[in-house]
Amino acid sequence: MTDTLRPVETAVVEAPDSPQKLKRSIGVVGGTLLTISCVTPASTLFVVVPDLFGSLGTATALTIAIGSLLCIAVAFCYSELGTLIPSAGGEYAMVSTLAGRLAGWLVFVLSLLVVMVVPPVIAMGTADYLAPIADLDPAMTAAGVMLLATLAGLLDLRANAWITGVFLVLEVVAAAVVAVLGFAHAERGPDSLLSMRVAGADGGTDTVTAILIVSGLAIALFVTQGFSTAVYLSEEMENPRRNVARTVLATLGISAAIILVPVVAITLGASDIEALTGGDLSTMVTAWSNTAVGTFVSLCVALAIINAGIVMVIQNSRVLFASARDKAWPEPVNHVLAKLGRFGSPWVATLAVGVPGAALCFVDLGTLYGVTGVSVTGMYLLVAIAALLARRGAHRHTQAWRMPLWPAMPVLLIVVLVYILSQQETGHLLWTGGITAVATLYWALYLRPRRETRWLVSIPEA
Repeated sequence: MTDTLRPVETAVVEAPDSPQKLKRSIGVVGGTLLTISCVTPASTLFVVVPDLFGSLGTATALTIAIGSLLCIAVAFCYSELGTLIPSAGGEYAMVSTLAGRLAGWLVFVLSLLVVMVVPPVIAMGTADYLAPIADLDPAMTAAGVMLLATLAGLLDLRANAWITGVFLVLEVVAAAVVAVLGFAHAERGPDSLLSMRVAGADGGTDTVTAILIVSGLAIALFVTQGFSTAVYLSEEMENPRRNVARTVLATLGISAAIILVPVVAITLGASDIEALTGGDLSTMVTAWSNTAVGTFVSLCVALAIINAGIVMVIQNSRVLFASARDKAWPEPVNHVLAKLGRFGSPWVATLAVGVPGAALCFVDLGTLYGVTGVSVTGMYLLVAIAALLARRGAHRHTQAWRMPLWPAMPVLLIVVLVYILSQQETGHLLWTGGITAVATLYWALYLRPRRETRWLVSIPEA
């Protein structure tokens, strides 16, 4: 592999004007609260999953279960690499160090695409769930959520852990209520989870094909994607060599359960396949209970979306901060983005993420769901490749959490992810490929010729 970074122990770039390091202030509990909040189970359940119900019907739970199993292998890769390379740069720091700077740069671009698009997409669902108490404009409400999340993101990370923790309790309660109601009003047996039926255009039902399930896995991977936030927070975790892996694996298990159990309950409790495919979960909850319960669940979901916005802004600002610290941009831009505020948070990077996110709420983002799924799959693919290289040279002797079944686990993951990518819509692949091509040009024309002064990925001491 050419143009790789130096070994971990010599990778830190010291400079007289190097920016202040992020403060280590959270443990496993705080990190797990923040990370699960980024997965945002309730908002994922009520905003993203209905789209899966629309295309996969009764096969939605099976698709999410398969995606969760695949994410175990992804989580193993993240856990090993996150403890080996504990940096706020997350995926790009890990991949740059192990697979080369160009691969790391492409991972950064894919992750930046995901983190810039997902918060406003999720925020767009807020108005729908505030409808029981107010008639609000979806775009204006979403923009308000993004600005509120940006203000919260300027605070100390420990304070945000408590804020998001309270919101997280409410969204878990909402998901539990949905699960209990769905199971209590079951219209069909567990065998329906494998029947793979979806409402047809002629009023009947159609069969969900295996190819369609594979295609849906890109979104299913995105459903629990937030567990990677633990890696972004590794630079602010106490004892990251131990706590990063614990946080990643705990978050995946908890979030998968919070999402999958209600999905099973909804599948069993929907009055018919047409209602399930319609994906109007608020109407289902109200039909199973009463208006008061439906309103309570809707408000909890609205809070969950705000919670997700806060954590995503926190995560995304750390990525942008780390890229500036690692000299990814022209020097004036690097200097501004790497500034830390009075609470120890990268305040300029936070504003740079949150304000454009508010603006994106006024753009039609529907087609970007597919692009986001392709980007997440591509990002996981490059992380899996880096995991294959994590035990060579000096990295072999570096203290880190080590995954079981290496190298079989990352090899299997690579094969599956390549197949999933091959089944995605051509338009989504072309959009993502075009963005990747532009990023490669920036690398070739600006970063690579300045390799001694640009894209110097630093690895803070654990």
